[in-house]
Amino acid sequence: MLSSREAEELIKLGRKAVLSVFEGRDLEVPEDIKEKFSQKMGVFTTILTYPHKELRGCVGIPYPIYPLWYGVIHSSLSASFKDPRFPPLQKEEFDSVIWELSILTPPEEVTKEFLPQAVEVGKDGLMVEREGIRGLLLPQVPVRYGWSAEEFLEHTCLKAGLSKDCWKDPKVKVYKFRSEVFEEESPWGKVHKAETSCP
Repeated sequence: MLSSREAEELIKLGRKAVLSVFEGRDLEVPEDIKEKFSQKMGVFTTILTYPHKELRGCVGIPYPIYPLWYGVIHSSLSASFKDPRFPPLQKEEFDSVIWELSILTPPEEVTKEFLPQAVEVGKDGLMVEREGIRGLLLPQVPVRYGWSAEEFLEHTCLKAGLSKDCWKDPKVKVYKFRSEVFEEESPWGKVHKAETSCP
């Protein structure tokens, strides 16, 4: 979907959006960037501490409703300042965190009778939804914690603020998606495609 060089352009765009907030100025997005990344795609920005890679923020847009360039800016700002699990990112932290960018395929509903067997840990991301309440976890999350497919489903339910076995509820819809993940090797550093599958 993207080359590492293109992902690096997008990550730098997200970083510059956050930096513009710290510096109290408007972000100017070059027209060639808008044109190059005009396709509408779901995108998540994950911010991790460096070098320990502890989660510092993760917010995104699961559906392809915005051009990719705008989605990266929106998710970078949200992950930095609006993730309710963390205090807003501070300027003095900015050069001690790395960006991880996940580009998503459109979520597809999974028939309940095929769960949890239909979930491929390390490749699928999950989203559960009930009456406007939604929880989502990216494909790399269960790999980090060593979860089984069923544990992945349970934690996605918990992420939505629902009971851990909500995925069995007929009123709950379960979706899966795939993503390409790119990450900085160091703050402002080279970007490479990350491996999300189980070792």
